[in-house]
Formats: sequence, structure tokens, C-alpha cells
Amino acid sequence: MKIKKRILAITYNRSEYDLLSYVYKFLTEDKHIDFQLLVAGAHLSSVFNNTIDHIKKDGHNILGEIECLIDGSSNKSRLISASLFLSNSISIISKFDPNILIYAGDREEVLMGSILGGFLEIPTVHFFAGDHDNDGTIDNPIRHATSKMSSFLFTSIQEHYDRLINLGENPARIFNIGSPALDKFKLEKHNKISNILELKKEFDMNNYAIVIFHPLFSKETKSLKDFEILMKVLFENKISCIINTPNIDAGSRNLINSFEKFKKVDFFKFVNNLSRNEFVNIYRQAKFQIGNSSSGILEASSIPIPVVNVGDRMIGRKSQKNVLFCKANKSEIISAIKKVITKKFYYDNVKNIKNIYGNGDSSKKAYTILKNLDVKNYTDFRKEDPLSKYI
Repeated sequence: MKIKKRILAITYNRSEYDLLSYVYKFLTEDKHIDFQLLVAGAHLSSVFNNTIDHIKKDGHNILGEIECLIDGSSNKSRLISASLFLSNSISIISKFDPNILIYAGDREEVLMGSILGGFLEIPTVHFFAGDHDNDGTIDNPIRHATSKMSSFLFTSIQEHYDRLINLGENPARIFNIGSPALDKFKLEKHNKISNILELKKEFDMNNYAIVIFHPLFSKETKSLKDFEILMKVLFENKISCIINTPNIDAGSRNLINSFEKFKKVDFFKFVNNLSRNEFVNIYRQAKFQIGNSSSGILEASSIPIPVVNVGDRMIGRKSQKNVLFCKANKSEIISAIKKVITKKFYYDNVKNIKNIYGNGDSSKKAYTILKNLDVKNYTDFRKEDPLSKYI
């Protein structure tokens, strides 16, 4: 009997889980792979709607659940949470002894994953390596440090691939597959939004924006002010909106608390970590997206819809013509909204756009690579000299 390949993925929050959801689906369905998820962080928090339930509904095997999310509004809380995750996952991972350990993105848990893989002698795969923005947060160093410590690297576009080469990484360990996050727009079933959310009758179903706004590391106070300015603009201009819960970074609690000021507004609908299908169909039917989420940069052009990116977050990230950046003040936000909802902007910048990050087949590519990945000499990357010329 053929010995199953053991693959373990770390998942800490809903947004990151959905990025690789179809990769996980293909791995789970393969009878020759023992695929497990180590679930931690926001997935186990009622504040973020206990999204572990979505994982269970997807039918994945859960190796362990690590409650480590500190409910605080400081960056210290984020660091303490990471340390708790690290210390409480060592025995679980060591006992399972995976052939491959997977993690994705630029948050602290991926850095913890690379440390765990390194010290437990487990080959590691870092998804979404090589990305970069100019907002000055800790995310860039976390992402690049994680890549330096990882055995294999999966990138979304050529620019990310080239950046890893410039960091001294060997192209033999880099796989440029596109973004698996986009596959859901191709593979998720189409459903009418009215059947999903049971929105109020007075809600303008044909003319709403989707709002996704996150706090910016070390600028949490300013992020709250920027969000409230944005919400006031939307309120004063009576723009129907579906507002999504922010991520778990420091300052997110303050943003969530500020929702209360607008909860009674008839044309605002607040949602908290919807199922993948619900979120995708909300996205598909939105007139535009506004906020500062990476989904606007990476995913919106797969629908396609226009995007207004407000403030400093996401500046410098590779974007396309459907994204309009503006400062977090009333006049610029109003001007940007008026511009992106015009027919001219749609026909010039949105209608025929092709997403540079992928076309909906990246998850299958990733699954095939993981299934056949030769990890026998995975530690060779530790010998690589960044001064070596790989191109």
C-alpha cells in the first residue's frame, strides 16, 4: 500500500483561508494525500463569527485547534498571540510530522510557520511570496523574512517572482502560478444576493458598494479617523453599502465598535465573515468596492468592478486601471466615487480588463505541484549564498 503524503496547512483567519480554499479542496479530495489543517487565531473567536464552522462545512480534516487570539487593540496583543500560537503548535505539528507545511501571506503566523518548519525539519511552502507595498507596515519584512526561511515559494505574478530573485532566492524553488484567491470567482456558484442576506426591501439592490476597511499597523488611531470619514461620506451621499468586518490586526476592535454609530442607517448592512459563496456573490453584484483591502487590488478585476482605495494602505501594490487611489478626506473620496461610477470609467478602465494575477486555474496548478513536489533535498536552500547569480 502506497504511503500517503502528509500535508499540513496553517490557517489563522478567514481572509487567508479563502485565499487557498480551492487548493485545500483539491488536497482533501486526493485519497493519496493526508491533508490536515491547523486552525488558530480568529477562526476560534466569536467576535469574528467562529469561522472554524466554515472550515468544518468545507469538509476538511482539522489536526488541532489553537486558541491564541488575545482580545486587545495594541500591537503587543498581536505579538503575544503569535507567541502563544508558536508554543502551543510545536507538539501538535511534531506528532503529525508532515512532509510539507503550508502557510500564506504576510502576517505573523507565517513567520511562526517558517520557524516551526525550520526547527522541526519540515519542508515548507510559502504562498503569495514576493508581494510588496509601500505603506510602511511590518507586513513587508514579515513576508520577505518568511520567504528567506521557506523551502519553496509560490508567487502570483512575474514581479513577485523577480523580487524573490533579487532577494537571492533560487528560481528552482520558485513557482509562479498566479493567485489561487481568484479561483473562487470562477468556481463558486452564482446566487442572487437577496436570497443570501435577506436584505431590507428598501435596500437598493442594484446600486450598492461593498466596503472593506482594515486598520493600518502603527497607525491605528488615524485608521479609525479615516474609516469614520469614509462612512460619513457614504452616509451623507446616501450610498447603499454592505460593510464587512475588518481583519484581526491591532485597531480592528475600534473599527468594529465604530459600526454602532451607523447601525441604524437603513441603507447600510453590516456583515461578519460570510461564507465564501455569500461573499463572492455580494462581490459579483456590487457596483464598486471602497476601502483599503487587498481584495480590491488583487480580486476586483476578476469580476470586474471598479475600486476606490482610501488612504495609505495598499499604496505601491501592483494594481490595474480599475483601482483609483485617493486620500482619506471628504473631497477626494467624493470625487473618486463620482469618477468610478461613471460609464466612461467603466468602459475605459473596467469592462474589458484582464486580471494580471490569474485566470482561475492557479489552485489546480498549486495542487499538482504540491502532490508531486520532491522534497528530499529541501534543506539545500540553506546553503544558498545571496551573492550567487541565479539569472
